[in-house]
Amino acid sequence: MNAVCFLLQNVYDGDARVRRKAEALAAAGYCVDVLALTPSPGKKEYALNGVNVYTVSLGKKRGSLARYMFEYAVFFFWAFARLLPVMRQRRYAVIDVNTLPDFLIFAALPGRLAGAKLILDMHEITPEFYMSKYEIGEGSWWVRTMKFLERISFSFADRVITINEPIQDLLIGRGLPKDKSTVIANAADETRFASYSKSCAADEAKSTAGFVMIYHGTLTKLYGLDIAIEAFAIAQEEMPGAELWILGGGPEAGSLKSLAQQRGLDSKVRLIGIVSPSEVPAWLEKSDAGILPIRRDVFLEYASPNKLGEYIIMGKAVVISRLRATQRYFSENALAYFEPNNAADLAKQMIRIYRDRELRIRMAAQARREYAPISWDIMKQRYLTLMDHLVKHTAGADDESRSPKGAK
Repeated sequence: MNAVCFLLQNVYDGDARVRRKAEALAAAGYCVDVLALTPSPGKKEYALNGVNVYTVSLGKKRGSLARYMFEYAVFFFWAFARLLPVMRQRRYAVIDVNTLPDFLIFAALPGRLAGAKLILDMHEITPEFYMSKYEIGEGSWWVRTMKFLERISFSFADRVITINEPIQDLLIGRGLPKDKSTVIANAADETRFASYSKSCAADEAKSTAGFVMIYHGTLTKLYGLDIAIEAFAIAQEEMPGAELWILGGGPEAGSLKSLAQQRGLDSKVRLIGIVSPSEVPAWLEKSDAGILPIRRDVFLEYASPNKLGEYIIMGKAVVISRLRATQRYFSENALAYFEPNNAADLAKQMIRIYRDRELRIRMAAQARREYAPISWDIMKQRYLTLMDHLVKHTAGADDESRSPKGAK
């Protein structure tokens, strides 16, 4: 049985993208191991849907650049040290390294020396991420250093995966060979939504609302929920019976609640809190439209949120920021675009979809058609084909190395 290892400086259970890939490989007959962070609370070693997970207790207390670098370094050396003995036993055919950081690819050196092929899945674009988070200028020495690390990282990999074509184009402009890269879009796994358990809480919440817009995910400033609340305050008089549901937790939860109170929206903006992943489809089913008010900046222009695919799968119209990566795949007829960071423009789109049920139905159907080429069924097959190719290439190299000298 071919063995594959994933390196992920995150909690595996909560990383939808890595889980999709790992579980697809396990279902295809691969032996799959993951090196990741320990859930809190959680076991150091466990199995989940056929995937073996090995973890280190590191936590994520990031804030300063120094703290990021410390956590990156600790995980890097742990993964490197873990791979050294394991490669003698497992002989991984492929190691799939998931950013951030880019240079985590070098922790897979023991695998490379033992013959494994290396994939670098660039979830994020590191220079832009830090430019956004810390307002660092593109010409700074820090950004130049990150671009250098990015370049040598994708040079060291045998194959580079990106989440969308705009990121692929950006990296090609920074030196990534096009024939070395593959786009595996952030598509939601439809099997998760094919059958889901009923949520009594969702039923009860819906019973008091005539029209529901919903967001689910982490509550951070990047995702613009404060903009959504401000827009709802502008639009509410023209949307009687409408509510905004916000599912999830995060650093902005308290400030969002305060903002809703200040705008007199206590009963109309519901901060539901964290719900289990298995309950999310039931909550989406009870809604009328999804909302993704993502802010625009140098990093978020390239965002491809998992949540968009989930709304589309559930047949919901989506109001979303007009960002480069999204516009690459979806037309004006598929999504209700508004100008990012603009509460007044968002309010107009809220009112527009509230008033026109037939419009919502048409947009949801068109989004589904445009989503089809990047659906998980397509992306999964693309990923498995890539993996099979790399495994066969590895096996061929091993066969050649074992052949007698001069054999052809």
